[in-house]
Amino acid sequence: MTHSKPNLFICPSCGCDQVRVFYESLSVPVNSVLLLSSREQALTFPTGDIRLGFCEGCGFIYNTSFDRHLVEYSSRCEETQGFSPFFRAWHEGLARRLIDRYSLHAKNIVEIGCGKGEFLTLLCDLGDNRGIGFDPAYIPERTAPQSASRTRFISDFYTEENSGLRADFLCCKMTLEHIANTAQFIKLVRCSLRNSYDTSVFFQVPDVLRVLEEEAFWDIYYEHCSYFSVGSLARLFRSAGFDVLDVGREYNNQYVTIEGRAGSGAGSVLAAEDDLDNLKEFVQSYATRVPRRIAEWRKRLESYREKGLKTVVWGAGSKGVTFLSTLNIPGAVEYVVDINPHMSAHYMAKTGLEIVRPSVLRDYRPDVVIVMNPVYRQEIIDRLANLGLRPEVMST
Repeated sequence: MTHSKPNLFICPSCGCDQVRVFYESLSVPVNSVLLLSSREQALTFPTGDIRLGFCEGCGFIYNTSFDRHLVEYSSRCEETQGFSPFFRAWHEGLARRLIDRYSLHAKNIVEIGCGKGEFLTLLCDLGDNRGIGFDPAYIPERTAPQSASRTRFISDFYTEENSGLRADFLCCKMTLEHIANTAQFIKLVRCSLRNSYDTSVFFQVPDVLRVLEEEAFWDIYYEHCSYFSVGSLARLFRSAGFDVLDVGREYNNQYVTIEGRAGSGAGSVLAAEDDLDNLKEFVQSYATRVPRRIAEWRKRLESYREKGLKTVVWGAGSKGVTFLSTLNIPGAVEYVVDINPHMSAHYMAKTGLEIVRPSVLRDYRPDVVIVMNPVYRQEIIDRLANLGLRPEVMST
């Protein structure tokens, strides 16, 4: 559904009052990475509404109906991608690149939203650094003993009270998209570095331009209240007083990354930041394109069900939850597969589908496997082959 009235909202990134709601998705699960231990719990899971607003001034996109109090961040969250060899290799490569670029050796590193601590541990182990991580979802048992001496984790949010820590490098990966008051938060980070002009910062968020281009309705979910492109992220950082050193797209254009340093926010604008017109064009047609994409997937799954084909979805994270709850076709999919052992024997929010380990497929023998993230397609095909399986493999 589209709306054309501007001036109903104030952009939380730039303060502009030219915000237009362009897409709605109602009654969606308010959490998609919480471990749910029963089908009943999953079927009755709380829902909320998504109404995406586009700021004509800076290109920021956000859920104008977001209610922070509906979302839980705790040790029940299981968000890690670290069980994938493909992801681990990329993650280590990113850590080594940042260590080399910013000479991170025997330095103090702070990570905001560290999850289970995997990236901070990499930075500290590979560069012999010391690290402090903040995340209410952190689980101490998930940090290897040999890394514990270099790292300290605080199972809480990063706030003004703990923002005075001395940091030579500050990073924040896949966290800013969960924060509604984006300008306020980035200004908090900038203020925490007021006496540390040599401190470099690195942020990583999902790339909304790809979501718009690919009509990826499965990549819009409740916890992600804020959506950035290369340009809108750089504009936010510049307005908060950061000098942008580099900004671009990574991980097959799924992520936007930005590197900066506390400064004045001035300096030359990078060519990649000039994306506002492109964003406007995709936003303009998104609400009409997505229903067609949803209808295509519904028709496909209904066809599989009618033919009696055994169909599974591979990927029990947020993409899988949104994909299945949006399509909502009873009987079309029996299982959701994930290599993360902490997810198995739990259930998907709203649909109640059981999450199983890949080994279950050896006996189940699916006809169709739908891969929620195409970057893992070959990895999944290889794993299926090792189980003696050669089903049709489709990617979203």
